[in-house]
Amino acid sequence: MPISALGTSINQTISNTLKTKKSSIFKFQNQMKRKSAISENMNFSVNPIMSSVDQGDYTSPNIKQQRKISKMPFKVLDAPQLQDDFYLNLVDWSSSNVLAVGLGRAVYIWSACTSRVTKLCEVPADDSITSVGWSQRGSHLAVGTNSGDTQIWDTIHCKLVRTVSGHLSRVGTVAWNGSIVSTGSRDRNILQRDLRASNQFFQKLVGHKQEVCGLRWSFDESQLASGGNDNKLMVWSLQNGEQPLVKFSDHTAAVKAIGWSPHQNGLLASGGGTADRCIRFWNTHTLQPVSCIDTGSQVCNLMFSKNVNEIVSTHGYSLNQIIVWKYPTMQKVATLTGHTYRVLYLSMSPDGQSIVTGAGDETLRFWNVFPSVKGKSDSFPYSGGASSSLFPSSMDLR
Repeated sequence: MPISALGTSINQTISNTLKTKKSSIFKFQNQMKRKSAISENMNFSVNPIMSSVDQGDYTSPNIKQQRKISKMPFKVLDAPQLQDDFYLNLVDWSSSNVLAVGLGRAVYIWSACTSRVTKLCEVPADDSITSVGWSQRGSHLAVGTNSGDTQIWDTIHCKLVRTVSGHLSRVGTVAWNGSIVSTGSRDRNILQRDLRASNQFFQKLVGHKQEVCGLRWSFDESQLASGGNDNKLMVWSLQNGEQPLVKFSDHTAAVKAIGWSPHQNGLLASGGGTADRCIRFWNTHTLQPVSCIDTGSQVCNLMFSKNVNEIVSTHGYSLNQIIVWKYPTMQKVATLTGHTYRVLYLSMSPDGQSIVTGAGDETLRFWNVFPSVKGKSDSFPYSGGASSSLFPSSMDLR
């Protein structure tokens, strides 16, 4: 059905669902063009643990290059019906530069290359979207639902490939490992699914005592980290069967925030909820803790930079901040504010320079925070600019 034909009824629906009236839906708010320097703020280092992109081409330990990070987002978009639910994962940015967002009962995707927006799917009225997650190649999207099913979509052809079941409650988190899709649910279980096989799942991981709200595969695809509302962080391996390699119990609140380092194999970060507020680092080879820092507020997300040895965290109660940290010193590089609700959603552009954050204030905010990889040209077509619309103002989305 043509989008324009739905305009009148859609606008009425949205105006009734939003607490405050908005003149645009998933469209630009007023913003300024900005540029971020790409030099890194750090001393000369010859630490062999650190990646070469961290060390730079310095010849003297006294030389410093200051990197300025804009305190304002370069884009702010309205995102009506973006749920304020700590346990969901509704925003993901693919390796092929396509953003997927779950809003209410629908999933929307946008290509940065063509500026084309597509309403990928919509679930029935008694259901809702609870998670989205891209495959590594960026061509397939896993969509978790409140009913407990997970849909696998071919986004190039906008075709539903298959629907897999097995969970008794909502699927709040999904993670890919090649052809394997891992799904975590409120039913406390993690299901391992091989999309090449006809069965619904080949492995059920039982360990958490409450909802599973965080799942991340390591970059070498050998270990799966899971976090739950039972305050536990677990690490699993396909070779270890259905028993976790380790169960960490140091957090004192729900563990949703999980991030693996792309620079140091086996380095895992986790963040705790409101009663915990800590970011903890773990060595998953020795299965031992590494360090811990109290951030002062609920930790909602964690992601290591692809380009430099830094990590970004997003926070909820009570500061609603985005913080960029230097690792391993955990010195603050930048603190970004603007969201008026807890920052529940975080994803990173494929070039590693920009992040997108989402919150219960029904906005998506785009930030330039990391430098480019030295020797590579910028591949992200709209990084730092405001010339292209994520969801063009001439297009109705409902």
